[in-house]
Amino acid sequence: MIVLLPPSETKAAGGTGASLTTAGLGFPGLAVARSRALAALDRLVAAGQDTSTPAKARAAADNAAVRTAPTMPAIDRYTGVLYDALDAASLAPDARAWVERHVVIQSALLGFVRAGDAIPAYKVSEHTRLPGERMRALWADAGHELDGFALDLRSKAYAQLAPVPGAVAVEVVSPEGKALNHWNKAGKGALVRALAEAGAEAGSADALAAWASTAGLPLERADAGLRLTVQDPRTSSASVGARA
Repeated sequence: MIVLLPPSETKAAGGTGASLTTAGLGFPGLAVARSRALAALDRLVAAGQDTSTPAKARAAADNAAVRTAPTMPAIDRYTGVLYDALDAASLAPDARAWVERHVVIQSALLGFVRAGDAIPAYKVSEHTRLPGERMRALWADAGHELDGFALDLRSKAYAQLAPVPGAVAVEVVSPEGKALNHWNKAGKGALVRALAEAGAEAGSADALAAWASTAGLPLERADAGLRLTVQDPRTSSASVGARA
């Protein structure tokens, strides 16, 4: 089972790992696309980037140093609502090992990376215009590198950027059945944490839904894939809601 996560705009600074080596990343079939993306980023840096605010200046510095900056595991590099709810740094060793085996993150710069892959800070999203490249052309075939059942927790934008054949999308709704937007990220992060702590294994959407039922997780089969029921974090301390 693979759990697909989107990246985040925000990233932790620093790191203690050696500088980026694409040969050390998972999914070596993406090597050519990664080289093209990094070369395009070099051209973007050379052309000059916007440094008009402190945040933009930091982003420009991260991009300029992407080949030489220290690295850290991807699961620790990305921050924000989803990753805060997952809180991989606080997982017990067995659960952390589960994350490193099962979680795959989609980077706009590096394609699919495994949770434990060492990556630098950077500022490239699906909206970034890389000189001489088109994001969709770079990653259109990247999904073919992934094998087996894929639980897709990515945003629609990233799912369209790099389609994964057979991936099962997860719809996030409130206990009243209403779709959630921003707050679904916390629910997704909490779901991954729950899966990791339980050491969940499944080879299909039906098998995962059956397992979730016995485990008391509000993840159910739906027409289009799977449906996750979550509590709004503004009204509950628990991101993943209990069954009614």
